[in-house]
Amino acid sequence: MLDQSFLQLFRTEIKRRLFEESQVRLERCLNELSEADIWWRPNENSNSAGNLVLHLCGNARQWILAGLGGALDQRRRQAEFDERGPILRAELIQKVGEVMSEIDEVLDRLKPEDLERPILVQGFDETGLSILIHVVEHFSYHVGQMAYIVKARLDKQTNFYGGINLENNDTH
Repeated sequence: MLDQSFLQLFRTEIKRRLFEESQVRLERCLNELSEADIWWRPNENSNSAGNLVLHLCGNARQWILAGLGGALDQRRRQAEFDERGPILRAELIQKVGEVMSEIDEVLDRLKPEDLERPILVQGFDETGLSILIHVVEHFSYHVGQMAYIVKARLDKQTNFYGGINLENNDTH
């Protein structure tokens, strides 16, 4: 049985990865792209940044809000990819903000036993722990694709680590 101290440590890390990394980077990418570039896709088998935002919102709603939080699952996954826009940048950022706010509420209500209980989500047998790990890695993966779109369309860096020395500072 997991204890409250583990839950607090894990919850803090999940929030850091989702809110301080993924959400910030996603918004930075959207703010770099023009309204037209948000919906640009290199071919029909690739997704636009706009599609990726809709997909991340849909995935987080299904996995965390419905799967872990008990909300009704009303996801229409294919619609996330079929959308061709334009949905304006401001509306996409608002959608992300709303889902993140709801995620924050679910995370704040978690009990240690919620991380261990079995949950069926999108046809997969999961636990609360595996759901949270999935959503964090899923955000990271698709935000990385959005960063690639920014670099490909604008030939510029995203500066996700601007001002941070990333060199090995190990003195051993």
